[in-house]
Amino acid sequence: MKNTDKQKSSFTIGVISDTHGLLRPEVFEALHHVERIIHAGDIGNENILKELETIAPVTAVRGNMDGDWAFKLKRTEALEISGNLIYVIHDLARLDLDPESSGADVVISGHSHRPSASKHNGVLYMNPGSAGPKRFSLPISVGLLHIHSKGIKPELIKLKG
Repeated sequence: MKNTDKQKSSFTIGVISDTHGLLRPEVFEALHHVERIIHAGDIGNENILKELETIAPVTAVRGNMDGDWAFKLKRTEALEISGNLIYVIHDLARLDLDPESSGADVVISGHSHRPSASKHNGVLYMNPGSAGPKRFSLPISVGLLHIHSKGIKPELIKLKG
């Protein structure tokens, strides 16, 4: 069963991952205009999702570091937004389907804390990086997915941190 949003000519999705219990003020600045938020796991606690819900509706998956509170969240989610199939999983290494043959347009993951967006065999793979505590020399970041009639454009946003 898929979550769906009404057909619109354009749609902006905020993409976030690996908050690990820390929701920086810069996240609100970066995502204030989005119509939906996808959290790709390692959330930290339920309050993070409640705070993100003040911006836009949230779809979240459970990460490997999320505790007992997160058992109500699925390991994967499939959403259809403006006719595009978006598959969400925390750890890309645990991908349990072939995105190309399943019709996925976008695969969103987290886990690595490394922001990236690249297309392979017609499927956009996006990792927004980590918006939580700084880890090594990796940037603090979130992402946006701009969906419009001409396609899907990913945007990675580096936050202060």
